[in-house]
Amino acid sequence: MLSESSSFLKGVMLGSIFCALITMLGHIRIGHGNRMHHHEHHHLQAPNKEDILKISEDERMELSKSFRVYCIILVKPKDVSLWAAVKETWTKHCDKAEFFSSENVKVFESINMETNDMWLMMRKAYKYAFDNYRDQYNWFFLARPTTFAIIENLKYFLLKKDPSQPFYLGHTIKSGDLEYVSMEGGIVLSVESMKRLNSLLSIPEKCPEQGGMIWKISEDKQLAVCLKYAGVFAENAEDAEGKDVFNTKSVGLFIKEAMTNHPNQVVEGCCSDMAVTFNGLTPNQMHVMMYGVYRLRAFGHVFNDALVFLPPNGSDND
Repeated sequence: MLSESSSFLKGVMLGSIFCALITMLGHIRIGHGNRMHHHEHHHLQAPNKEDILKISEDERMELSKSFRVYCIILVKPKDVSLWAAVKETWTKHCDKAEFFSSENVKVFESINMETNDMWLMMRKAYKYAFDNYRDQYNWFFLARPTTFAIIENLKYFLLKKDPSQPFYLGHTIKSGDLEYVSMEGGIVLSVESMKRLNSLLSIPEKCPEQGGMIWKISEDKQLAVCLKYAGVFAENAEDAEGKDVFNTKSVGLFIKEAMTNHPNQVVEGCCSDMAVTFNGLTPNQMHVMMYGVYRLRAFGHVFNDALVFLPPNGSDND
């Protein structure tokens, strides 16, 4: 009996050691395979102002004309007041802005996606934008109606980025092994990334219309999964000081947090001077932001920006 028990225990121990060895070897093999395809997460920064000043005035003018941003805003009927505020404020500064709605809304002009599912809306909007505007715009910016964007700062950030390369940037978040750009801060895709995404939309194994079978993942995570199959990876956008320029909160919330965490450096501890987006705004806050960003000026103060982004033809922007 003792002999049988001893043999049993030995068998259990040997089996455990064997399983551990197999698992370890598996991890080594998987790790080695991943290194071959691993993409380091990048922290992309805005161009240096001194470098811009070295460019001739004619070249700067050509640069300012070459950046064309198409804005995609996903909306639902319940967002009608935000929809109106976005239409009246920052979207005037896009080279073209279009609203994609879950259903037909008579009050505002929009492109009807005929679905309430945010991931399906996003897919359809990206496909529509690429099919119709791939030759006219080199950058595509997608946002919620709660987002306020400063398009000139976006263009400045993109100044030295080549749209023929696969860029996918904004405010990145890590979820397990997946890094994705949060929709709360807005998502920017280069035309090359749009091209790669479009090629995968008809391949359900790589870019399914529905999320996981057990649980549904958010639309921004689903986008990251699809883009990963296309060799496009999320990149965080920052200024020269390492501060995020795509923000998932409102200015008011950032200031409140800075007053608590950095009471002696409220402004410095708050936000980047080159911020591109803020999120979580009400319609009234949108108009206040518009006033502060575009209309309020100190009399007699001359702005000497190295580059000027001219408004699109026919625009009534501020």
